[in-house]
Amino acid sequence: MKYLKSFFVVGFLLLSLFLVSFSNSEETITPFKIDNQELKTAYFASGCFWCVEAIFESVDGVEEAISGYAGGFTKDPTYKTIGTGRTGHAETVAVYYNPKKVSFKTLVAIFFGSHDPTTKNGQHPDYGTQYRSIAFYTNLNEKKIINDYIGEINIRYYQGKIVTEVTQLIKFYQAEDYHQNFERLNPNHPYVRKVSIPRLKRFKKKFPYLLKKSASLH
Repeated sequence: MKYLKSFFVVGFLLLSLFLVSFSNSEETITPFKIDNQELKTAYFASGCFWCVEAIFESVDGVEEAISGYAGGFTKDPTYKTIGTGRTGHAETVAVYYNPKKVSFKTLVAIFFGSHDPTTKNGQHPDYGTQYRSIAFYTNLNEKKIINDYIGEINIRYYQGKIVTEVTQLIKFYQAEDYHQNFERLNPNHPYVRKVSIPRLKRFKKKFPYLLKKSASLH
């Protein structure tokens, strides 16, 4: 009996250590740093950031896309807290791009062309304020480019139904490490197979002339 109790105690301790380790791995955030001073950053929210990150990373001129949170009022949001819909934040992607290869206006066109900007608070199959459509700006020129582009396409293609927010970026919070490059690192994940990959393929078919040479159309 004494040995049986010891066995259960050891088992319980090992399980506890595993759960703590798993929990900590989910919360780990390794700050992203980039040395290329030529790069600029654009910020967009249009549904699940796994999908959005994969789309922008396929674009020629985009060096990196980082998943995170922005647009809200809560300090230091996490994936768990924004999931409540009470932080004000949306799943957002920071796009690091070379303006000599791709313009901010082109990134705005990619943003609007890769999701439904008429859907309020969501992109199928994800709904809630954390999945709403937001085009962020960091200066007045970017704001003008976004608003001018909306003016070009809203009536012509969307019957005036665009609900995308045009919001000044106050602060971008990088998401946990396990969210970064999620689509590429988890190709067999059910959500990736059913949602992310099909969305990426639709984008590639629509904008083949914007893709990196390494980005396959398949």
